Amino acid sequence: MRNQEIFVSLDIGTTSIKVVVAEYINGRVNIIGVGNEKSRGLSRGVIVDIDETVYSIQRAIAQAEQKANVKINEVVVGIPSNQLQIEDCHGMIAVASENREITSRDVDNVISAAKVRSVPPEREIISIIPDEFIVDGFNGIRDPRGMIGVRLELYAHLITGPKTIIHNIKRCVQKSGLKINEMILQPQAIAAVALSQDEREFGTVVIDMGGGQTSASILYDNQLRYSFVDQEGGDFVTKDISVILNTSLDNAERIKREYGYAIASQTSEDEYFPVETVGKKEPVRVDEYYLAEIIEARLAQIFETIYEDLERVDALDLPGGFVLTGGGSALPGVLDLAKRYFGSRVRLYVPEEMGMRNPIYTTSMGLINYVSELDDIHRIAHGTYRMKMPQTSQPSMDYRQDVQYRQQETPRQRPDYYQDDYYPPRDVPDNNQGPTPESYRPSRPARDESDYDAYEAYNQSFEEEDYYETYSDQEAPRETEASGGNLTDKIRSFFQSFYE
Repeated sequence: MRNQEIFVSLDIGTTSIKVVVAEYINGRVNIIGVGNEKSRGLSRGVIVDIDETVYSIQRAIAQAEQKANVKINEVVVGIPSNQLQIEDCHGMIAVASENREITSRDVDNVISAAKVRSVPPEREIISIIPDEFIVDGFNGIRDPRGMIGVRLELYAHLITGPKTIIHNIKRCVQKSGLKINEMILQPQAIAAVALSQDEREFGTVVIDMGGGQTSASILYDNQLRYSFVDQEGGDFVTKDISVILNTSLDNAERIKREYGYAIASQTSEDEYFPVETVGKKEPVRVDEYYLAEIIEARLAQIFETIYEDLERVDALDLPGGFVLTGGGSALPGVLDLAKRYFGSRVRLYVPEEMGMRNPIYTTSMGLINYVSELDDIHRIAHGTYRMKMPQTSQPSMDYRQDVQYRQQETPRQRPDYYQDDYYPPRDVPDNNQGPTPESYRPSRPARDESDYDAYEAYNQSFEEEDYYETYSDQEAPRETEASGGNLTDKIRSFFQSFYE
């Protein structure tokens, strides 16, 4: 857990794109800036136009920067739960250190070993969620670092998603001039703020009613176990109103927000409101009961679809019940309509932060809370943990002296973690291309050309005469007449003087 840091969440939704800038200090989240821009380029939660999406992201980022008075370079991005697959995986390695103490590097290696499995080309690994570690047969370990062992195992859950969706999100964020700090599944982010620790442990269903789709996710044992997506959302209610009342989408959205209700029986036929219709100059009077019938028909269809899928996986009687959130749940009467299908154990979640008291910001707040509360093990699994380099026996050594010291070691003496991939240069200037191979080499004195010419002359004179010396284990090397001494000693003496 971090003590003080600024986090920026990016929620790319079908209806709108939300950017929230939060300052995380001593376990508390303070909102310092919010950006909300109408979404362009998405359909049913999926990006269909990269350029339009990039434009909307940049507008939302600009709003948040202006309000927070900070420059945004990195964001935490939410990934929709479309076509998610959650599989069990297992990895096992041998502890690398000589003293058999498990380090963060060993944890990273066993996580990488668990990811080595056959993944279809159209899918991509989103994240891996560690379940438990096993050290030499002792299971149930949450954090094995610092323990002594020979064999380290990991049981985890591997989450994969469509490569097209993930690639499009990455591409849009990069074209917006931003860097992705974390990629978090939206159901996991929502559970971080909408559910308590007990609800995540015992099992709860989270229903996120978005604009383009509605998702139902099962959280159990503090992990995401199942997710189902219905390709219907609040935008379908707006389209129904637009088609039936023969009005534009903007008018239909305004009518839904101002006069809409989710249960027709709780409205009155005597209350009217004007509707501007296409082809008529004068507005048409429509009663609230008729509007509520249109809204209830679509929402009832959404809840029926979710109910049937949850019944198929036997998830209707979880101890935590059901939690509604998302922009579609803000419509009056939705909670009462949901209770007709899922029983009385249904509640509505709305963020409590000042200026964020609207369910459309649940995912944005969840992204910030989720990433700020990640422990070291899950940060290693996400690939965002900065590992400390092991200390050598040469304290306070300059980097170039350290390189010379490492090059003098034999391959057997050098530990495995002293590879250049894990030992970045300290005094090499940072650039886009990275350090060059010459940056790792120690400086050498300039070569004296006179010594080189003397060596060539001596070598040529040595090759002009045939010296064939026979050596045995019993007798010492024979002296030659040309040299007047031991030839091996002469050559060794010359090379020593040459390098000096």
